[in-house]
Amino acid sequence: MEIISEEGFYFYVLYCYDQTLYGGFTTNLRQRIEAHNKGKGAKYTRVKKRQPLKLIYAEKWANKSLAMSAEYHFKKLNRCKKEYYLARNGVPTFDKDVYIIKDYSQHLICHL
Repeated sequence: MEIISEEGFYFYVLYCYDQTLYGGFTTNLRQRIEAHNKGKGAKYTRVKKRQPLKLIYAEKWANKSLAMSAEYHFKKLNRCKKEYYLARNGVPTFDKDVYIIKDYSQHLICHL
């Protein structure tokens, strides 16, 4: 599966071989997924039983703060709520070799 190489601020979700989900932040999806699969990513994904890892979902944000906020909030969810979040955003199953990218980078966020 070819992974987008466009730079940006991404929150992403990986489906691990042991059927767990991992959420992270990066500015280059392709390089980050390659690093995870080579055992050079986060400590969580370096564990051999979790490899190979598959990108299933990503969100592109306008800045680092928004992308990291999305990652933070996803990581606070329990497994059931993570699955609901992913399904609501177009990822009904994890067994396909496809991934969904939502582009929020053009959205304006206003704080009153």
